[in-house]
Amino acid sequence: MKNNPLGDLGQGLGDYLREQRVGARLSVRQLSELAGVSNPYLSQIERGLKKPSAEILNQLAKGLQVSAESLYVRAGLLDPDEASGPTGPDTRAVIKSDPRLTSRQKSTLLDIYDSFVGAAQSDSEPAASSAKTPAPRAPRKRPTPKTKAAPAAANTKEG
Repeated sequence: MKNNPLGDLGQGLGDYLREQRVGARLSVRQLSELAGVSNPYLSQIERGLKKPSAEILNQLAKGLQVSAESLYVRAGLLDPDEASGPTGPDTRAVIKSDPRLTSRQKSTLLDIYDSFVGAAQSDSEPAASSAKTPAPRAPRKRPTPKTKAAPAAANTKEG
């Protein structure tokens, strides 16, 4: 049995990467090209001999079309409890409670936020956009100048 300098940590990540790669029906060479890492380096990661940086893990996740978060957890860069989801403030509640925003601004921000994160709505709180489609906005009129301008035809000489 080989001596693994990273212990079980490197082997667990390597095994997981190999499983994902094989499941995606990719060779080491194909994945290395997709991820932009060298073939020998990827092989060493899979064998548990090298511990990749977060940037390399991100590239591998893109190549494998898996969550980078899952690779970070396997590599020991992220605590599994932290990976379960955000523990910060409820963004929707913060937007709704901001007194500086108008109701139209709040509705627009919530629509944009939902489009980015795909937030699931609870039954008691339907999305503003699903209730009705907002009416199109009328174009703003430009203010007219207070000074009279000479007609353009008066400045030209005829014939």
